[in-house]
Amino acid sequence: MGMRDAAARAAELQDSIHRRLTPAERLRMAMEMSELARSLTRAGLRNRKPELTEAELDDELLVQLYGIRRVRS
Repeated sequence: MGMRDAAARAAELQDSIHRRLTPAERLRMAMEMSELARSLTRAGLRNRKPELTEAELDDELLVQLYGIRRVRS
């Protein structure tokens, strides 16, 4: 079995598993993946810019994830 065959089989298996999930389970899975993405992005930012305060880190996270910059007064 080649790599493409293995990847296709893995994708089929994953699709099969996802189809059996309830809507609530799918939502939970999506929320967990979203939280993981935020955590990894925040950790990467903290690693690259250790001098940032928590508020500045939050601002950078918004830019990285959503392309928006918060306006502070």
